[in-house]
Amino acid sequence: MKYNELCKLVSKKEISTGIFDFVIESENIAKDTQCGQFLHINCGDGTFLRRPISICDAYDGKVRFIFEVKGQGTKDLAKKETGDMIDVIGPLGHGFEVSDGVKHPVVIGGGIGVFPLYKLTKELGGRADVFLGFRSADRVVMEKEFEQISNMTIVGTDDGSYGYDGYIAAAMEQYLNFHDCDMIYSCGPMPMLKAVKKIAEEKGIKCQISLEQRMGCGIGACLVCSCETVNSGADKYAKVCTNGPVFYSEEVTLND
Repeated sequence: MKYNELCKLVSKKEISTGIFDFVIESENIAKDTQCGQFLHINCGDGTFLRRPISICDAYDGKVRFIFEVKGQGTKDLAKKETGDMIDVIGPLGHGFEVSDGVKHPVVIGGGIGVFPLYKLTKELGGRADVFLGFRSADRVVMEKEFEQISNMTIVGTDDGSYGYDGYIAAAMEQYLNFHDCDMIYSCGPMPMLKAVKKIAEEKGIKCQISLEQRMGCGIGACLVCSCETVNSGADKYAKVCTNGPVFYSEEVTLND
């Protein structure tokens, strides 16, 4: 079930330069949200198209989302203040599949892709070993929050300025050489997802990935967010906004 609501902004924090942590009120969206779903947000009067932003968490009639200012839309959204009303459609998309049958899950995120993994990690109930990758030390966010809900959290930076020195997929691969894993959950930039997909396939581990794509409508009508799958014919392309954003890695072809 999706809803179009005017939601009050009840909390606003800038957790790193240009990265904002918002909490809005919505009983309907909160109760129906599944981990990995997203919101389609009207950012302001000067922005025509809505922006898709992943849901970080949903609880007690509140929905949390975190975003980075990258263009005019998110710049306008960042100007909102507590008490303002925000026009939101959600929850949208197909999220992560969580099963009690998964005993040794690994969660890996990169950059802004770590945000939709928070609710997922909570739902895994302390079973998850988490890997979070960022460009540099000044971009590291949510480390303590993930530590509180995971079995283990490893943070790395591309430039080696904090934690593991190098790409976080490499850290995960080294870990998997010595530890059991029966499901990988991932969200982040395409180079990271391609690396995670390759590692999962080489080790025979099931893997769910959340794709970050530009979207127009958010409801499957405009085809802007189509991605290539391993299917042929009419089923060759899937819509990230409705068929995804979460897919099993063997279902999709990842292109830069």
